[in-house]
Amino acid sequence: MKKTQYIAQAGIIVAMYTVLTLLSSVLGLASGVIQVRVSEALCILPCFTPAAVPGLFIGCAVSNIITGAVPWDIVFGSAATLIGAVGTRLLKGHRILASIPPIAANTLIIPFVLRYAYGAEDALPFMMATVFAGEFISCGVLGQLLYTAVNKRIKLHPDK
Repeated sequence: MKKTQYIAQAGIIVAMYTVLTLLSSVLGLASGVIQVRVSEALCILPCFTPAAVPGLFIGCAVSNIITGAVPWDIVFGSAATLIGAVGTRLLKGHRILASIPPIAANTLIIPFVLRYAYGAEDALPFMMATVFAGEFISCGVLGQLLYTAVNKRIKLHPDK
C-alpha cells in the first residue's frame, strides 16, 4: 500500500470515528457506564486495511478530547481501542473472531477508567457487563453488518 493511500485511509477513519462518536454523544450513548458508541462498529475495519489501526486509535483520542473526557480516559480509552484494533488486524482472516479483541479490550479496561477517572460507584463486574453489552452491540452486531457491507462493496475478501 502506498504511503499516501495509507495516510488517506487512516484520516478518513479518524473523521468517521469522530463524527459517529459525536452522533452517539448527542444521543447520550458515547460515555458513561452504559454506552453504545456507534463508532466502535468501525473496529472491524482492520480486517480490510492496516491503516484502520492508527485511524481508530487517533479517532478515539480525538473523540474523547472533543467530548470532554478526562486525561485518563483519553489515554486508557484510546489504548483500549488500539489494543482492540491490533487484535482485529491479527485476526483479519477470521471474520467472527475479529470482533472479539475490541470487545474484550474495552470490557477489561473501560470499567477501571469509569471507576478511577470518573468515580463511578457501580461494582466493577456490573460495569464490565454493561461495557460488554455496549461493545457487543457496536462491534459484534453493527461491526459484522459493516463487514458484510464493505466486503460486498469492494467485492474482495479482506487482505490475508
